[in-house]
Amino acid sequence: MPEAPNPTPSERPIIAFFDVDNTLMRGTSVFHVGREAWARGVISWRDIALFGWHQRRFIQVGENHEHMGSAKERALGLVAGHTEEQIQAIAEGIWDHRIKPRLWPETVALTREHLDKGHQVWLISATPVEVGELIAEKLGLTGALGTRVEAVDGVYTGRLVGPVLHAEHKAVAARELIERLGADLEASWAYSDSRNDIPLLELVGNRVAVNPDAGLARYAGERHWPTMKLDPASIRAQQRRVRREAKQVGKTKPRT
Repeated sequence: MPEAPNPTPSERPIIAFFDVDNTLMRGTSVFHVGREAWARGVISWRDIALFGWHQRRFIQVGENHEHMGSAKERALGLVAGHTEEQIQAIAEGIWDHRIKPRLWPETVALTREHLDKGHQVWLISATPVEVGELIAEKLGLTGALGTRVEAVDGVYTGRLVGPVLHAEHKAVAARELIERLGADLEASWAYSDSRNDIPLLELVGNRVAVNPDAGLARYAGERHWPTMKLDPASIRAQQRRVRREAKQVGKTKPRT
């Protein structure tokens, strides 16, 4: 049976938002920041033990709203008193041996499908924005939205700039980006594994539940949202869907 023709191209930017933890990679990226910080003597054994507990729980049961928020705030607070250069070095240090091996290659390939369509691809995560920006840069994506920590004269204070980018705050940040770029909301996409990202998924016209937790699986099933498992066959099927159904836009350089 022949595939349906591609939809009419869009003259406006289109954005594909990808959650990071348990969507683009296995586990939680901030844990690996903690591991590297411990290896460099920035944090203690007690701190890394708490990071390890959080990582195991996240992989086993997914996000819990209160647990995730407190864990992220604790992790972000650990940078207090350290320089931006130190934290950037930690982020760079985790790429080859902690982040890159845990990426789902097929999900990375899915980001390429969106780029090939002329879409902007933005990572969106509660993890520190420096980590998201590093991953985006290494993968050749457009950019990243993440949690920001205040820095004064190049030294982190440990105070957040705005909220942890989690749950409804992700949707707020995504909408602000869409409005700033004049993007096509209905033609944009979002991928996430967590019920806490339902506001983000509902924001755009094309949403995909990725290996969803129980809450998101139930919500997506009731609304007949597409679901993508983190296995090669399911991800390849989503790649074909993007090729077939996603609107093409011009190949102009993305605005930032």
